[in-house]
Amino acid sequence: MENTQKNTQIRRSSTKVRSMAQVGMLAAVATVLMLFEFPLPFVPSFYKLDISEIPVLLGTFAMGPVAGVMTECIKILLNFVINGTETGGVGEIANFLIGCSLCVPAGLIYQKMHTKKGAMIGLAAGTVFMTLIGCVLNAYILLPTYAAAFGMPLDTIVQMGHALNPAIDGVATFVILAVAPFNLIKGILVSAILLLIYKKVSPVLHRVNE
Repeated sequence: MENTQKNTQIRRSSTKVRSMAQVGMLAAVATVLMLFEFPLPFVPSFYKLDISEIPVLLGTFAMGPVAGVMTECIKILLNFVINGTETGGVGEIANFLIGCSLCVPAGLIYQKMHTKKGAMIGLAAGTVFMTLIGCVLNAYILLPTYAAAFGMPLDTIVQMGHALNPAIDGVATFVILAVAPFNLIKGILVSAILLLIYKKVSPVLHRVNE
């Protein structure tokens, strides 16, 4: 009985160590992917799209939402160390929350429906939730923070959006016509790539639970 308990404890300890290693590896890959970013034509140039949420979602689906949150957190911290910040950490915290708003709903739904359909529903729900949270955070936190960091009035950022889309005439329309589509495109893109690669990658990640 004692040996059985010891063996169980050893297996659990080994699984935790391997889980931490997997999270660290995925966070490192996500940090590298953050370096490859590109602008979209309908938002000001300081909004740049990257696919760093793919490793975060891989960890979420393979090991659960907590692992996804940890991966997202380490990714943001590593990027902070490498690139620094212009927003005093406010932008990093907001981006962490936006990333979690994608991976947590997706992971929770996938845990309940462990099928391809469940993954698709989870990713769709996560994309919608990320878009909503992204709009709120941009309107009340990120846009004012960016304006202060760049030493310009908030109206100047709105005018940058207006130059790309004449329908943008205030913060509300900026968020609806620029930020929301930006996050929708990001969510759809990373979801599509994840669905294409997950079956090939998941066997390696699932070994952590063996």
